[in-house]
Amino acid sequence: MTDQPLGRRALIVVDVQNDFVEGGSLAVCGGREVASRISAHLAGHADDYVAIVASRDWHAPDSTNGGHFHEPGVDPDFASTWPVHCVSSTRGSDYVPELALRHITHHVRKGMGRPAYSAFEGVANDGRELTDLLRGLGVTDVDVVGIATDYCVRATALDARANGFGVRLLDGLHAGVAPESSEKALGEMATAGVEVGAA
Repeated sequence: MTDQPLGRRALIVVDVQNDFVEGGSLAVCGGREVASRISAHLAGHADDYVAIVASRDWHAPDSTNGGHFHEPGVDPDFASTWPVHCVSSTRGSDYVPELALRHITHHVRKGMGRPAYSAFEGVANDGRELTDLLRGLGVTDVDVVGIATDYCVRATALDARANGFGVRLLDGLHAGVAPESSEKALGEMATAGVEVGAA
């Protein structure tokens, strides 16, 4: 993918939250290291982006969130039902301390009472959906990073393509739950036209 003029590209940082890294309720191995690498990327490249958007799971307390959380007494299947995670305004929903928040220009919350994986299913602080936010800024292409490669990163990248954006997944700046499902997700993204590029 050729470089776009300054101001046309955005970065989407997907779900770099305490519950998705080591020590969290749905921990992904290498999550904290990826957060540190994303911060290093931002330190050198923040000015390359017209917007740096961070998404977060933001699930409702005392609710299954539309069946996203497993029912009490029933084990999660880790495909469509999950352990309780990223409940709104808890430590688990907070960004990890390794992520340099000073570079983030917009915040998106998703999964508020219902299942949601893609950042494009969420809303920004001003109530806009992510597609509208990006198009309002003249964005044509996005870089995607974050957690987890095989779930929310995959869903975000595929939705970005479906919404007409050029998409680049930055190598080394995402972490997956499992090698097999991550490889499958990378294949799906490539088939959809997502480019895997160096950070």
